[in-house]
Amino acid sequence: MQSVTNHVNLLSERVHALRADNSRIMVGLVGAPGSGKSTLADELSRRLALQKCPNIVVPMDGFHLDNAILERRELLSRKGAPETFDVDGFIRTIRALRSCEPVVAPRFDRDRDIAIAGAINVPPDTPVVIVEGNYLMFDEALWRSLEVMWSISARLDVPMPELRARLIQRWLNQNLSRAAATRRAESNDIPNAQRVIEKALPCTFNLSFET
Repeated sequence: MQSVTNHVNLLSERVHALRADNSRIMVGLVGAPGSGKSTLADELSRRLALQKCPNIVVPMDGFHLDNAILERRELLSRKGAPETFDVDGFIRTIRALRSCEPVVAPRFDRDRDIAIAGAINVPPDTPVVIVEGNYLMFDEALWRSLEVMWSISARLDVPMPELRARLIQRWLNQNLSRAAATRRAESNDIPNAQRVIEKALPCTFNLSFET
């Protein structure tokens, strides 16, 4: 399997190849929970900045529905599943970004488990927008309309045993016991990961990570 550096090299080269003919490059980084999307997005953003290519990362997680709404819909225990996001708001935002409109987007605060409105400002002259999320190339109603939005799409492929270990570790890092962390991962995170994999649309690149 390849390293993060190799993936950043590949994606940054493709971005620069497309810049001459595009006022905005939309990069969609997609994969199951725990696949390393945030890490790759941050590293790609850092590399492009060093190469004097302005860019902004917009995570899909900012479009989580609020916990109070999820409670009313009896979906709180499934937070992170496709139906627990503001998909309409997310699609409108991606369309505006693709059209180079000025956009202010939310950001998800994982420690407080809430979305922060107005946290990411994307000026219309930003040449590269990197979007990372589970469902950017997802073959279900509404979500599949995102397929045409990306100048470059890249899927992070991680074997399920490795994903399982990473997802359990996330909860261990939140000071849950091993048993509680395993229950949380197996009841929600792992089913979400399987759904992402089973409903995957083809991407420009399929990437794998060293473990």
